[in-house]
Amino acid sequence: MVKNLILRAGRLISIPAHFTAEFLFPSSCPLCGARVSTDGELCADCWVGFNWIGNPKCSVCGYPFPANLDLGTHPICPHCYQMPSRLKWIRCACVYDDVSRSAMLPFKHGGRIQYARFMSRAIMWAMRDIPEYPDLVMPVPLAWRRLFHRGYNQATLLARPIARALGVRMDLTSVRRRYRPDMGHKTASQRSENIRGVFSVVAPDKIRGRSILLIDDVMTTGATLNELARVLKRAGARAVYGATFCRVVHAI
Repeated sequence: MVKNLILRAGRLISIPAHFTAEFLFPSSCPLCGARVSTDGELCADCWVGFNWIGNPKCSVCGYPFPANLDLGTHPICPHCYQMPSRLKWIRCACVYDDVSRSAMLPFKHGGRIQYARFMSRAIMWAMRDIPEYPDLVMPVPLAWRRLFHRGYNQATLLARPIARALGVRMDLTSVRRRYRPDMGHKTASQRSENIRGVFSVVAPDKIRGRSILLIDDVMTTGATLNELARVLKRAGARAVYGATFCRVVHAI
């Protein structure tokens, strides 16, 4: 262990280097810079500003219900009841609103990759009721054109610590994504049509018979996750789960 020497009462004593680093460069909240106990975590003021998704929520897709409703132990939202998802289970840490947007947009487009630390922790908190440990963790792929322009895949930054925490492999090569223009403010049906056919499995042997956890930053309509799940299941995946940092919520 690297140590630093300081003089105390006429004697040289050694102090571990990480204590010196914490003294000189104390941990701070990545959003506001306030002092925190652990590097990368949010301060209390920033934490309470997010609309974290708890119970009650849809037992399938995790859609949040009003807090005053008693819907039993396995409630199902109208969307999952009418149009079952191709994913077996989805969880999102928080609602996409002004607060989460102020963190998500700089993370996704502005190079604030340090935000990945608290976001991945929040996703793991939201995943605490996952039905089974997956065989693979797969960040939703970016098209090469968009990856080259942005310089990183934000989903990969979120997925890496999650795969490490679960002790499973992260798959970055089994699926490729074709470029399509940004979906912007398209409707759910337009998004579903726009995303159709963009994913292709190039290594089916790595997919066949495995359960896969998909990780992404934002879930808007679920079209991207559903299309990727469709392609993976067609390639032989046993089950597909999904988790994101935030999700768009509309009145049911």
